[in-house]
Amino acid sequence: MSDEHSVHQSFETLAIHAGNTADPLTGAVVPPIYQVSTYKQDGVGGLRGGYEYSRSGNPTRTALEENLAALEGGRRGLAFASGLAAEDCLLRTLLTPGDHVVIPNDAYGGTFRLFAKVVSRWGVEWSVADTTDPASVRAAMTPRTKVIWVETPSNPLLGITDIAAVADVARTAGVKLVVDNTFASPYLQQPLALGADVVVHSMTKYMGGHSDVVGGALVVNSDDLGEELAYHQNAMGAVCGPFDAWLVLRGIKTLAVRMDRHSENATRIAEMLTRHPKVSSILYPGLPDHPGHEIAAKQMRSFGGMVSFRVRGGEEAAVSVCDRAKLFTLGESLGGVESLIEHPGRMTHASVAGSALEVPGDLVRLSVGIESADDLLADLQQALG
Repeated sequence: MSDEHSVHQSFETLAIHAGNTADPLTGAVVPPIYQVSTYKQDGVGGLRGGYEYSRSGNPTRTALEENLAALEGGRRGLAFASGLAAEDCLLRTLLTPGDHVVIPNDAYGGTFRLFAKVVSRWGVEWSVADTTDPASVRAAMTPRTKVIWVETPSNPLLGITDIAAVADVARTAGVKLVVDNTFASPYLQQPLALGADVVVHSMTKYMGGHSDVVGGALVVNSDDLGEELAYHQNAMGAVCGPFDAWLVLRGIKTLAVRMDRHSENATRIAEMLTRHPKVSSILYPGLPDHPGHEIAAKQMRSFGGMVSFRVRGGEEAAVSVCDRAKLFTLGESLGGVESLIEHPGRMTHASVAGSALEVPGDLVRLSVGIESADDLLADLQQALG
């Protein structure tokens, strides 16, 4: 990141300016989409700006990676083709056969599938822990543990892990702490400042923010680890394309104002749901009776746009709520400007059925968008009946 984009600038300023240097040829204030695969060399090995082949490096992706590092307060950011591509690169960089990972008892179904069906075939073992309880994390560790994996807020039960407390557990044991920061975004939470070693994002969600791009990111606070990850990123090749990088850069510029509105709308919806007779429980860290509320208030700027709730009447009643919603679009993913509703047990978390991560059948998950809160409330009320 250039000197003009100081780490002392506010988040909102960094989101717009970090990595977004005006084009030196035309003065364009938005980085161009360098839709190119290879670059002319000035003699053998004479690279212009270090670019030779776009898997190894692309100026649009570089702009995004500098922006990501600045927003998370890290030393190095790397952009990938998807969140799972980022996770795969990270795990193959940090782990070798015979190593062990502690994973959370509430996590994205795709992350669980990666551990249970892919990484495990490579000889990596894993154990499940309630990461909201540092003692549970400590008990799940073995002499071969190399990584502790955390999601906070978690998907889909909105659990809150005390990042600093689990970082102490990791540091004492000499293992890496990885925090999936997708639900919070760097605007609401910065895990590296709380002691994490690696931050993971699905940029498909809040970072892109408009349901029009798929991407993933890693941010680290170690130059050495950053170099290792960059080597594997190039060697494995699942990089973020230039147009996708440009779309995420565009989305990040409004991340702060979007997250403020997501959080405001979600708070109103959660408060309404607490009073609805068809709802048996609300999972939202912004509510004072949420078990992680105090920790979330300490480590997050606000409480985010994700709300989950359980429906009286069981699984079929929950599915019916999803089917009756009109303004809330029935669909997977999250973090876009439009509101989404889903049934995790049959959709995003079908892969965890029968495991320690299985989610309740009566659970509904909302990604609360930035529409009028009054309209969203009315839609949920009619969907609940």
